[in-house]
Amino acid sequence: MSARSTLRALPTLLRVGVAEAVAYRAEMFVWVLSTTMPFISMALWTAVARYQPVGRYGSQDFVRYFLAAFVVRQMTGAWAAWQINYEVRQGTLAMRLLRPISPLWSYAAENLGSFPMRLLIVVPVAVFSVVQLGADSVPREGWRWVFFFLALFGGWLLTFLCNVAIGTLSLFMESSLKLMDVWIALFFVCSGYLYPVELFPPALRWLLDWLPFRYQIGLPVELMTNQHGLGEALGLLVRQWLWVGLVLTVSLGLWKRGLKRFAAFGG
Repeated sequence: MSARSTLRALPTLLRVGVAEAVAYRAEMFVWVLSTTMPFISMALWTAVARYQPVGRYGSQDFVRYFLAAFVVRQMTGAWAAWQINYEVRQGTLAMRLLRPISPLWSYAAENLGSFPMRLLIVVPVAVFSVVQLGADSVPREGWRWVFFFLALFGGWLLTFLCNVAIGTLSLFMESSLKLMDVWIALFFVCSGYLYPVELFPPALRWLLDWLPFRYQIGLPVELMTNQHGLGEALGLLVRQWLWVGLVLTVSLGLWKRGLKRFAAFGG
């Protein structure tokens, strides 16, 4: 299918994604409940910082950080790995392949279609953060807003493409969900989701700067809470988008090889 035809089809795919999110709003609510770990971390770290700051983080800084982490987590979530695994096992991937558009576009649209439902939760949390904690809870200058939205979109793309890459491995093995579990465990530890990356020892922090996990959620949170100057933010944003390009190349390569295997074995 040509790029122009794909672009024409995207609004329809997005409308279908929104309709599915509304139809399955109970499942969406359960998913939101499963992403409330930042609130638990906030309670723990604010209790620790009540008597003495942890690094440069005081109690209010931790509240601001973890409210931002909750917001960013809602806006960067993806579940394509589970979709691909299920459809490969059930054989329904073959039905998607009959459509005149790549299934990857359909997966992306279905994931993006849930954004309006997520905004119903994200906006009140963001407003509460600004009212209670002040302007440092959101970007203050225009360039910070631009960088934040670029990082937020890059974080979603990186999460989605990692899902695609790991999900596509189910075309080579019985299931790749165990690999996804490992990835999620590393994400929890290394991304800034449970605690700021800044609190790691310097040697580990250097390593995390070059791994993809921080750029899924940590970088958007840091930009949202005004933690970087222009030069540092630009450097981190470049690293994030280099990871997006690398994971895009890997996921598309695996997808093409996996589809050949799927067709060869009568999928």
